[in-house]
Amino acid sequence: MNEQFRQALSVIETLKRHGHEAYFVGGAVRDYLLKRPIGDIDIATSAHPQEVMAIFPKTVPVGIAHGTVMVIESGVSYEVTTFRKEGRYEDYRRPKNVTFVRSLYEDLQRRDFTMNAIAMNEHGEMIDPFGGIEALKQRIIETVGNAAERFNEDALRMMRALRFVSQLGFSLSTGTKQAIVQYGHLLQHIAVERIAVEFEKLLLGPFMSKAIELLIETNLFAYLPELATKKEQLAQLGAYALVPVHRIEAWARLAYVVQLDYQELKKWKLPNHLIRDVTICLQALKHIHSIDDWTIDALYEYGRYIPYIEHIRAALHGDEPHVQQLLKRWETLPIRDRKELAINGHDLLALFERKAGPWLAEMIQKIERAVLHREVENEKEKLKEWAVCNQRRENNC
Repeated sequence: MNEQFRQALSVIETLKRHGHEAYFVGGAVRDYLLKRPIGDIDIATSAHPQEVMAIFPKTVPVGIAHGTVMVIESGVSYEVTTFRKEGRYEDYRRPKNVTFVRSLYEDLQRRDFTMNAIAMNEHGEMIDPFGGIEALKQRIIETVGNAAERFNEDALRMMRALRFVSQLGFSLSTGTKQAIVQYGHLLQHIAVERIAVEFEKLLLGPFMSKAIELLIETNLFAYLPELATKKEQLAQLGAYALVPVHRIEAWARLAYVVQLDYQELKKWKLPNHLIRDVTICLQALKHIHSIDDWTIDALYEYGRYIPYIEHIRAALHGDEPHVQQLLKRWETLPIRDRKELAINGHDLLALFERKAGPWLAEMIQKIERAVLHREVENEKEKLKEWAVCNQRRENNC
């Protein structure tokens, strides 16, 4: 058992001292068995939420209706969830109700995939009633029980399956894959925002190409926003070797290869700031095809997006990314943002004793370019002098 689990043992031991069962469950156990970095540690218990809150001094009822209480121990938060079984699902996403139970088996039985239905006790012993450990050994993603039932309960599980393919490089079991083909249309009932979360993780996974291939094979892509007619472009996206390292890069590469415009990106219900950043990257990729296209003006215009643009450019053209070299060049520019200019609009209005108008924006742009190309130093008095000379069209100032 590693240090993260050892730190969380006090929660398990406290629950057991009060007569309750308690186990580590979920992704942390899975990743521990895979020797991958472990994220948040979740605990399942026979104790009901009110009992959990009565036992621990620091708790937050984050999802008490579904049995989840956040327990804070030594400054670390752990989600402690009561064993439960779920009622009939509504809208192919959520159970109408949950029933708290005292059985670990019933709790594990409701989970999506066998690899996520493994529990670990305080001694590091595994409880694995559905063959999750063997699935990990075989590198297979399979549902707990009947795949058709699991996907009819929660259609988002189909996207989660492909997301795990991208993250782990596993294959789908035959039954799981067939059920996705048969029930992929149920994805239409899922909120776009939820689909986008899973799809983004898929785009960022080290085995993204394998997941994209399955997305096409199962026809699940046909139920994703604006991708139904993009089969060939998606196949091309999956062919690129370099894996994106940031969400901006991931969405920009998708949009560039699959040819999604601003309005089509909006259909994914992405945050406005992300769409703006992606749009800027797309604009840059129209002009930057090689390292030589990174002119002074391009560096200035797209400086903070260099890592994303350069990774995409390199992937598209089978080149090596030159991120560090370009960042060093960007850092040596006289200015990297208009806000760094030593002169502003108020200074120019006072200097020329004129009212604001289009001339002001044009003048600031001229000054900006002059400083960028080292025609004048970024010092207020020198900029004033340059502005006056430029206005008079004098060449010998």
